[in-house]
Amino acid sequence: MKKKHYSKGQIVAALKQAEMGMVVFDLIGQLGIPEQTYHRWKKKYGGLESDQIRELKQVLNANTRLKKLVAELSLDKAVLQDVLSKKFPGHRS
Repeated sequence: MKKKHYSKGQIVAALKQAEMGMVVFDLIGQLGIPEQTYHRWKKKYGGLESDQIRELKQVLNANTRLKKLVAELSLDKAVLQDVLSKKFPGHRS
């Protein structure tokens, strides 16, 4: 069976339908998704609006970028400490 990919906006719209009173069983049948997927979506995106989804994506992207930056800086620090320990054997950081 081919997987269907839904955008975050489509997911929010589907969750809104369920909030408005649509029976979850009917909704998941209409979307062609398992109930587990619906509950995962609800846990992740429940109660969010479309603009909040956009904001969430921006925050997650910024967080990923900052994590990479921290990893690079930590590596640089480790390399510099290694070089210092070889130049000055008695020096500890």
